[in-house]
Amino acid sequence: MTDTVLSLDRISKRFGALIANDAISFDLKQGEIVALLGENGAGKTTLMNILFGHYVADDGSISVFGKSLPPGQPRAAIQAGIGMVHQHFTLADNLTVLDNIMLGTEKPWRLSSRKSEARQRLTKLAQDFGLAIEPDKTVAELSVGERQRVEILKVLYREARILILDEPTAVLTPQESQSLFATLKKLTAQGLSIIFISHKLNEVLSVSDRIFVLRAGRLVAERPTKGTTRKELAELMVGRPIAEPKIEPQPHGDIHVEIRAVTTADGLDHADLTLHGGEILGLAGVSGNGQTALANLLSGLSPPKSGTLHIFGEDAARWTPDLVTRKRIARIPEDRHAEGLVADMSVTENVIAEIYREPRFNKRGFLDWRAAEGFAEEIIKGFDVKCPSPTTRVRLLSGGNMQKLILGRTLSLAPRFILACQPARGLDIGAVSYVHERLIQARKSGASVLLISDDLDEILALADRVAVIYRGRISEPLPRQQVTIQELGLMMAGHGFSEGDAHAA
Repeated sequence: MTDTVLSLDRISKRFGALIANDAISFDLKQGEIVALLGENGAGKTTLMNILFGHYVADDGSISVFGKSLPPGQPRAAIQAGIGMVHQHFTLADNLTVLDNIMLGTEKPWRLSSRKSEARQRLTKLAQDFGLAIEPDKTVAELSVGERQRVEILKVLYREARILILDEPTAVLTPQESQSLFATLKKLTAQGLSIIFISHKLNEVLSVSDRIFVLRAGRLVAERPTKGTTRKELAELMVGRPIAEPKIEPQPHGDIHVEIRAVTTADGLDHADLTLHGGEILGLAGVSGNGQTALANLLSGLSPPKSGTLHIFGEDAARWTPDLVTRKRIARIPEDRHAEGLVADMSVTENVIAEIYREPRFNKRGFLDWRAAEGFAEEIIKGFDVKCPSPTTRVRLLSGGNMQKLILGRTLSLAPRFILACQPARGLDIGAVSYVHERLIQARKSGASVLLISDDLDEILALADRVAVIYRGRISEPLPRQQVTIQELGLMMAGHGFSEGDAHAA
């Protein structure tokens, strides 16, 4: 790793008064994996967009393999050997693997396609880099891990020598992640260079050679991975010490939620689950295995086709979303933009949207705006929401502050049961720590928490018991101390589940 393949020299980018990148310089060497870390808004995405030609820097320059890279030209970046694998795959489900990889590589006026030649080349790439794939399978037939292989092969097919991987393990099981890391080592052994963007510090420490940390648009640290600790990286990212969540043992209360052999139209298949007061139950699973269906069931959005649902001892099979809220059940939705908040409404309007009928906000049939804004100000202050005023439009808040707002609205109702779906997804480590702390406080107060997450580190840090959801079925929960990440990963891939059974074997 001696030859520099990429050099960024004092890159700066401003959006009005906001300085997104402030004189950032770093290099990448041949055969090296560099990790890029930073909180939300630290400038990682802007920097990669400049590198890939989507943005033009206000100052600074980029060179690739010793040649200046023309600014604002994605085609020039691709021709220079830069390829990017996005967090959300960009594949056509109805096309084959081979068609997806060839897409855009042939001139539109060609009278015939060179499929045979492309197939041979794809097969050789797959063999050389250990990315086994079936060229004639449609993408719809592939697992998530296989789809990611296709994305990497697509970039390699275009002769990329520098790969940018944006949150590459976000939807992978631990075993699939380990397989990916082994692939990355093979890529670098053959001379490719990689920029690895991730918020999972354990992964960064296991896969990278060097680590660059951005904070508030500036490069604040460069560290060799060897000898660097998770604690040090966390503090560099946020600029202050970060406390790990601590779950103290406590007795569980009465049963709050009881699901028995429930099947729903949108994905649950004879699912069983029991949740007690004063307990955090973690539910792990690869995205798309029934998590949304379970959340819809508990939110009153999707009644069971069969089976029984009891909440607080009452038959809740036909509860409406309004009744769910009145029963002091609070939701942290999976998608804060589409489900959690209305972007063009104010902070005040969003925090009272589900409770505006309460007497404290209702005076003789009219909304008491002074009381509503006072409630919003309490949440802004109590949950450290960075927000100019209660009248601010929610779309102007960062993702982390949106999540704090939802959390404030949720916990200010003194809920008995919290449905927390991916509560820390997309948040920086400082915001994650805050969210976890508040969920632990709710547990201490006797509330029950169903933590639905695809982040196994999060589940094993917070949960009293852990279960796995796979194709709409839920395994028997186990105490956190009795399961490992490897065991959970196997269950997330279907091990222990049989097609005809409702339970894990």
